[in-house]
Amino acid sequence: MRRRIPTLVSTRPPLWREALIGLEAAALLRDPILRGEGVRDGRGQPVLLIPGFMAGDGSLTAMANWLKRTGHRPKGAGMVANVNCSGTAVARLERRLEVLVREQGQRGVIVGQSRGGSLGKVLASRRPELVAGVVTLGSPQTDPLAVHPLVHLQVRTVARLGALGAPGLFKDSCVEGDCCADFWPRLAAPLPHGVGLVSVYSKRDGVVDWRACLDPAADRQVEVNSSHCGMAVHPKVWRAVADALDDFRAHDGRSRRPRVRLAKAA
Repeated sequence: MRRRIPTLVSTRPPLWREALIGLEAAALLRDPILRGEGVRDGRGQPVLLIPGFMAGDGSLTAMANWLKRTGHRPKGAGMVANVNCSGTAVARLERRLEVLVREQGQRGVIVGQSRGGSLGKVLASRRPELVAGVVTLGSPQTDPLAVHPLVHLQVRTVARLGALGAPGLFKDSCVEGDCCADFWPRLAAPLPHGVGLVSVYSKRDGVVDWRACLDPAADRQVEVNSSHCGMAVHPKVWRAVADALDDFRAHDGRSRRPRVRLAKAA
């Protein structure tokens, strides 16, 4: 039976809003959250950061540095560009998460932007013993193709190149093939008991239709006023991430720590 991925009708987010990322980054430089104000000491809490479609670990460098300064132990996904088969990508991320959790001796948190959030949710579904919670940033969980037409064209281009044999790229067959047979049902299903899920979305998202980010399985849905790419550097997104990390840690049976303020940003 042919597997069908639903697509919202007339998905055309205002792509021009993505030009605001520079202003959002500038706002972060002035915000106390960058210095760690109001953020509880992570005390070694492991955090796996997964970038969005076509992006690599570098897109989340600012967040990774901030998490490290606030006492967390961030680790990148090891991606130059997030364009691999979903099943293959999750398997590789699983190995990285295993190492991170073993090193820190506690369950980790996954923070994923856009496609990275979808990969993170499926990884948490597969290995709940490794994951305390997942934070998705502008991730089209209920409809992976609810994106701007130009982005959809990029998706189709990558899939065609993959079908032609280009290494490291997903293909059309990933939708129906054995490689992702486990992926799509897990993406649509709620996470196992004891694994939290926070969905961050923005009605100003210029890439993803914000309605597709409203995962009904989420414990909390947080609205921010951000562009899609700007979620990686938006002060309110960072606050949402900090709150989620603290909640997951508390729920995981670890004591809450006093809030700390860093002297300065690196």
